[in-house]
Amino acid sequence: MLTKAALTVVDVLTTGRETTVAELTNATEFSKPHLYEVVDELIEDRLLIERRGPNNQRYVRIADHPVVEAYRTLHSELGHVEWADLLSPATLRVCWFLEESRRVADIADRLDITRQSVHNSLKPLKNRAMLSPSGPEYALSEELEPLLTFARAVVLHEHRSRARAVAPSATVEWCDPSRALIRVQTREDTAALTDDSNWRMTGLGGFEEYGLQFFLAGEPAFWYGPEETLSAADLVCHTLVLDSGSRRVSYAMLLIEKERVEQEQLIRIAKWYGLETPVREVYRRLEKETDSSEETSIILPSDAEFTALKEQYGVA
Repeated sequence: MLTKAALTVVDVLTTGRETTVAELTNATEFSKPHLYEVVDELIEDRLLIERRGPNNQRYVRIADHPVVEAYRTLHSELGHVEWADLLSPATLRVCWFLEESRRVADIADRLDITRQSVHNSLKPLKNRAMLSPSGPEYALSEELEPLLTFARAVVLHEHRSRARAVAPSATVEWCDPSRALIRVQTREDTAALTDDSNWRMTGLGGFEEYGLQFFLAGEPAFWYGPEETLSAADLVCHTLVLDSGSRRVSYAMLLIEKERVEQEQLIRIAKWYGLETPVREVYRRLEKETDSSEETSIILPSDAEFTALKEQYGVA
């Protein structure tokens, strides 16, 4: 996650000019040894590009990167704010959640931190009247859309870098500051993630733990997050995020039926994925409150199709 020093370096270089680390030292408040560390990290993260000049002198310039472009937009549209001073890594993580009004307790639970830590992270934004409303729920005010975009670009980059360090073909399908759902394209990457204790197989690949095994077209999906185990409700949500086609929806319904996943529990989790409406529609169909003629946000199986699927997999 970008530190104050890293944002300061990006600030100095957003004009696109090339400079040396010595010149960066003069333009910032940080020591040369510390700046060398920061510059090396930014180069490794592909946010800076380096070349060697005469006498092996190091020159750096800003890279063409989604995080850099998001920061440039933030700086351009809201340049009256000293963002490097305002945005700590903790504040950026909390900002990720503020597209809509969120309770501090919910953010704290999702990030596995204390409520006070959330309040501390929000304090710089509160002091500048950047939050709306003032509480107990918080969201970024409308004019701060570029800040939300930047926070999300940083989080996505962090997850993508982590995943590709293990599995080069990885793509991030969904993430929040602490979690990521990814796909991979090769068997080698599947094997590498399977052997890495930080990642767990999910989606249809995770159904086998609940006695449901399907033919997988392609490689399974993987999950990074603080959860030691994935519940059936988690697997349902991951499956629907990855593919909301009729076959995947039917398989998700099958797991709900087999494990008797409670509607309240699944909806609580589904809200974080933007899946509340599809999940409610699934339960209405399971409870036979709708039929196949009713328009829904996802394609649901008919009663006959789902009954046949349950018989095929021995689900009562």
